[in-house]
Amino acid sequence: MHEIVYEGTSYRTYGELPTVGSRAPDVSLVNTSLQDVTLANFMDMRKVLNIFPSIDTPVCAKSVIVFNKLAENHGDVAMLMVSYDLPFAHARFQREHDLQNVIGLSAIRHAGFGQNYGVQIEEGPLAGMFSRAVVVLDENNTVVHREQIADIGEEPDYISAYKALGIDINPLDLDI
Repeated sequence: MHEIVYEGTSYRTYGELPTVGSRAPDVSLVNTSLQDVTLANFMDMRKVLNIFPSIDTPVCAKSVIVFNKLAENHGDVAMLMVSYDLPFAHARFQREHDLQNVIGLSAIRHAGFGQNYGVQIEEGPLAGMFSRAVVVLDENNTVVHREQIADIGEEPDYISAYKALGIDINPLDLDI
């Protein structure tokens, strides 16, 4: 169990993020073409799982846009944007912002992701949704970085996520 903060109040999540060095739990999520996907769909690629409550909130939206920008020129990294939003919402957002480097994934069809990754919010107004977190996997699905953002209103540490991939980024790239 982990505690996160939303609008000044603490709430519990189910479980904990996978530990660094562990094999990531497999996932079954729905992409914007309404197809089921698992980590096997991204074999031999490094992966960034940007997990968040909803694409239609300012901080979540900004994180997707920043990760899209950071993915430019890194075709060997799968940028997986994960929420309970409908696949249609992910597709709309990607079209509206001309995002080519991220993959919107929805947990609507498959229970268990939030619990397996320790991000399912258990109580309060966001109960059932995901807390904000980033999990970075190597090409063998080993966890190389994890970040549970304590306050849902804050952005993830983009630089640390990319350093875990062995990629240096210019902090100016974060000014979007």
